[in-house]
This record gives sequence, structure tokens and C-alpha cells, in this order.
Amino acid sequence: MIARLDAVLDRLAAHAAAPVPTSLTDPDPTTGERWTAGQVWGHISEIVPYWLAGARRIVEAPPGEPVEIGRTLDDPTRLAGIVRGTQVAVPVLFDETRAAIGEARRFIAGLTPADLAREVRHPRYGVMSLAAFLERFIVAHLEEHAAQLDGLRS
Repeated sequence: MIARLDAVLDRLAAHAAAPVPTSLTDPDPTTGERWTAGQVWGHISEIVPYWLAGARRIVEAPPGEPVEIGRTLDDPTRLAGIVRGTQVAVPVLFDETRAAIGEARRFIAGLTPADLAREVRHPRYGVMSLAAFLERFIVAHLEEHAAQLDGLRS
């Protein structure tokens, strides 16, 4: 996971250093949403802290039942991040994202095998391990949004 975080951070750094595209993303297969680059950046800057806080709750919870975690597409924090991307410059959003990815790297590096095996219950994906949760909601999620930015540049 750490190597993939490093790779996606490099991709995001290249996007942050380039001119901001003016087109819209391809429609999301699930929602049909189309975003500006700023909206993508706003969402990216918000997802790592949000899901990392959830991962910390999972590790800190007493053993036993899976920790319930997740949010809907109309969650106010998710929507606020997307809107914030239209109001804050990409370099600022990238700096926040870079710091959050660094925090995620340190958190992941400190996890034990027992931590990674902890169970999470997500309303859409069901029960999964913390390792699967981190891969899906932080690592792959960042990769998906980096791919959106790739698409906007091409």
C-alpha cells in the first residue's frame, strides 16, 4: 500500500504542477456526476483525512464486532469537499493532500498484522478487513481520482 501511495502522490504532484484543465471529467459510472479539476482536487483533499480518521477508530475500538463505517454520496462532508475545490487553489489542496498521504503512510507503516485483520462493516461493501478497507477507501480511491485528472489532461 505504501508503494502505491508513493506512486499516486507522484502522479498528483505532476497534476498540481500543470495548468488546471477546464474540461469536465467523464461521467461517473454510478452517479453520472461530472466534475471540474477543482472539484476533483477538493474531494481528493478531503478523502484521506476522512477515511484515515475512520481507520484510527477501527484500530482503537475494542475487539469484537466489526466497526460500522461509511457515508452516503450526499454526506455533507463529502459535498463540502467537492465545493471547496471550486474555492481553493489547487496548490493549497495538493499541499493538504500531500500532508494527509504522509500521515496515512505513517499510520499504515505502524499497523500490526492483528490491526490489519480487524473487521469493518461498510453499508455498501459489507464486512472487510482493515487492510481491505485502507486499500479501497484510501489507496484505490486516490488512484481513481488521479485517473480522472489524467483524463482531464488528455
